[in-house]
Amino acid sequence: MKKLYYEDQYRTEFTAEIVDIIEKNSKYHVELNGTYFYPKGTGQPSDTGHINGSLVISVYEENNKIYHILEVKPLKIHKVKCNINFDLRYDYMQQHLGQHILTACISNLFNLTTIGFNLGLTSSTIDLDKGICAQEIKDCEKKANDIVNKNIKIETLNLTNSELKKLSLKKVPVKPGEKIRVVKIADIDIFPSQDIYPNSTIEVQLIKIIKFEKYKTGVRIEFICGQRAVSDYISKFEAIERMSKLLSCNNATVISKVENLTDELNKALTTSRVLSATVATYEVQNMLKEAEKIDDVRILKFIYDKMDLKYATMLATKLVTSPKVIVLFGVKLQDKANLLFMCSKDLKIIRMDSLLKDAITLIDGKGGGSEFSAQGGGKNNNNLDSTLDYALSKIKENIMSSSKN
Repeated sequence: MKKLYYEDQYRTEFTAEIVDIIEKNSKYHVELNGTYFYPKGTGQPSDTGHINGSLVISVYEENNKIYHILEVKPLKIHKVKCNINFDLRYDYMQQHLGQHILTACISNLFNLTTIGFNLGLTSSTIDLDKGICAQEIKDCEKKANDIVNKNIKIETLNLTNSELKKLSLKKVPVKPGEKIRVVKIADIDIFPSQDIYPNSTIEVQLIKIIKFEKYKTGVRIEFICGQRAVSDYISKFEAIERMSKLLSCNNATVISKVENLTDELNKALTTSRVLSATVATYEVQNMLKEAEKIDDVRILKFIYDKMDLKYATMLATKLVTSPKVIVLFGVKLQDKANLLFMCSKDLKIIRMDSLLKDAITLIDGKGGGSEFSAQGGGKNNNNLDSTLDYALSKIKENIMSSSKN
């Protein structure tokens, strides 16, 4: 089969003849007499598109033959019309060339080795063998974009073993008489590759590093190139425009405006927490006065609708600072029910974690905790009343049993 994609990686339409069709797992693996469809490589996903209107979902090479995987068997055999999803192919070409440029810059500037590369649908990553700081990453990004803008021609060479030895390449096994395909970016980088790339660095358009983090003993760098980077810029610009209108400021002052609002929000939240704690203190006093008493144990059983769980926990924590208090709280949040069981440290009547694990099955939930505090959640908030009633009955049984002993 002729690998026509090496002759023209920009070709999107062509006609071919079907040589063979193999059915595997309800899919049709089609071999053509020549193809511009690029098969999956070591670092680059395969093309997609259509053959005679049938969707090509993947392309692969096996035993020097290229197979196009279709879900629908082609009706025609001779002169089938083929269309390649060029937007996807070109995107992959941009990302892959961008990766090689960025990797070369990192190696040349800081002598760091790339040990991993993943070309994703929304972003790509490279893994470095050692650490690198933020400023060094910025320097690499700037150098990479300088190379992009120099509009350097990308060369592809087919070299013999003796020719390879003259180049600064890692040892590549080549059989006698065979040649290996090598991609060259001027004096910046040269590497063996079966993948396809744009004709020039300028087609990468832009390389933008969007994230980096520690990975194993080195660093993982996440980046985008080409149209992905352009689209990312447009979406971020539009977001800043919307924020500027909402905050009644211009784009240049939106950051300072957000910082001021963040300070004001933090102050308001601090004030709110103080007020909530004060209100909770008075609420606790009233709740303890009205609590149900069994022997000398005060039991507080309440169901709250859409209460903040943090506030409910604060209430319960304050309540059990008093002696001989048991709290059974249920909180309804949309389609979920939450349980919060606590008791004072001077009570040894029943373990809260055991009680919760027993009761929470009634709301199809899970949870856990300790002897004095337990919580969990479940999907069935219709059974919340009966769940707390069940827990209360178990407590009463244990209190009565303790009284008899």
